[in-house]
Amino acid sequence: MKDTFDYVIVGAGSAGCTLANRLSVDNVTRVLVIEAGGWDRDPLIHVPLGWGRILQNRLHDWMYFYEPTEGFGGRSVECARGKVVGGSSSVNAMAHVRGNPHDYATWAAGGVVDWSWANMLPYFRRQENWEEGANAWRGAGGPLNVQFCKYRDPLVEAFGEAGREAGHAWTDDYNAACQDGFGRLQMTIRHGRRASAASAYLRPALSRRGLSVTVNTQATRILFEGARAVGVEVRQGGRTRTIRAEREVIVSCGVVNSPKLLMHSGIGDAHALRERDIPVLVDLPGVGSNLQDHVSTILLYRRREPGPFARAMRYDRIALAMLQARFLGSGFASDVPGGITAFLKTDARLPAPNIQLLFTAAPLDAGPWCLKPFTDGFACRVVLLHPRSRGRITLADSNPAGKVLLQSNFLARENDWKAMRRGIELARDVASQPALRPFIDAETAPADGDVDDHIRSTAITVHHPLGTCSMGRDGDPAAVVGQTLEVHGTTGLRVIDASVMPRLVSGNINAAVVAVAERAADLILGKAPLSAEAEAVADGGGHPVGLPP
Repeated sequence: MKDTFDYVIVGAGSAGCTLANRLSVDNVTRVLVIEAGGWDRDPLIHVPLGWGRILQNRLHDWMYFYEPTEGFGGRSVECARGKVVGGSSSVNAMAHVRGNPHDYATWAAGGVVDWSWANMLPYFRRQENWEEGANAWRGAGGPLNVQFCKYRDPLVEAFGEAGREAGHAWTDDYNAACQDGFGRLQMTIRHGRRASAASAYLRPALSRRGLSVTVNTQATRILFEGARAVGVEVRQGGRTRTIRAEREVIVSCGVVNSPKLLMHSGIGDAHALRERDIPVLVDLPGVGSNLQDHVSTILLYRRREPGPFARAMRYDRIALAMLQARFLGSGFASDVPGGITAFLKTDARLPAPNIQLLFTAAPLDAGPWCLKPFTDGFACRVVLLHPRSRGRITLADSNPAGKVLLQSNFLARENDWKAMRRGIELARDVASQPALRPFIDAETAPADGDVDDHIRSTAITVHHPLGTCSMGRDGDPAAVVGQTLEVHGTTGLRVIDASVMPRLVSGNINAAVVAVAERAADLILGKAPLSAEAEAVADGGGHPVGLPP
């Protein structure tokens, strides 16, 4: 590995892989990507059905846990984060959700006007290769393949029909004109295999002369000359090395590790840094604060008759299915047992959905029958999309290899409890509809138990943490980066990943992270950022195509 590059990107997750591709496109610019994990060679990563085992066994994971919280009954809940090339896009559930246009209007109203929906939409389109083709809302020919979930089970269609029977709208494409209602789940899968940021962005660029990737390498500190970032100190194979960046250091370590690296480099709350005997470079109290994540609880149902998932999990069948998906990209294991999601409002006056329903057409404890017999069933996860509770990430000590404390503060606000309770009511109402009666033998959780007790004992994150290096207007004491994602008080240093997002979006966040990185790449390269308003052609209604009226 060389010692000097133009750009040093710390982290090969969704943002890091995207940036590596876009910044190295001229085949001359020297770009280094530093990844703490290894290469994404595990077959379970690439076979979509392998996602369940990855999550259950915390494979390719940083093994982070949220600190015990009263809202979760004193439980310490896992916070799975990918530690592998591709980051969390290599271990997530592959759902492709942009969020709601109102989410980005909220960002803009908070002071980051350059990150409005009109400015984000072109980058959602640029990343996509949408199976239905390009239109004013969707993109085709982009790196990231997106398709409808192709899992087949009569229960899936029945769940969607039950949503209609319960009075909810149906949306043909929740990533287009209307997010509200029930719709078919969209997945980042290509030819029956996971389409991670690594496979979509990084691997196609590896042949470029200027791009280098180093794995199993932990960045411990950003190096400065005055206030200018000039490189990174790393640990690799027991050795400490220094890598220089002649143009910029780009921190793309994720919601936990980006603030951690900044704090160990002297950027953060001055009082907290001095308590850890870390010399202060820039006093930024917002580093590590504003932690947000989607909280969820679950409803479980026992199925009247075994469905296709239970039949397919016979050991010989599932073994062959995994091989078929791995080598042929087809068959039962080439998707996940879902197919429907819903974005709902607990109050019709809300500007955007505040509850997501994630449907799983399989029992959560399922495994090959010879190893773990199970009772067939299905689950509906109720997700709180816009919690008001906020948490914080802090350092346990001054050791860069040491522990960080993830203080979630989940369900600390009564409004969050009210929304979660109402979400459960909405999900139960769907389950009571005629379309689902032939499939349901019984609700097994919470059944007749106390709803609040059920939430405390079962609530978990759905792995969408963000906000810990939030962007904000100049002079905002909570802001860590400005609208160009440069760290306040420094030069030559940016943070580009989920940690810069100031508020949660309405749904899974990976698509938004990639869009942020796509737009950031244009900013870094000095290109004029794309804008839907500038590019759109007015339609008959007098508003730009691709934007809500």
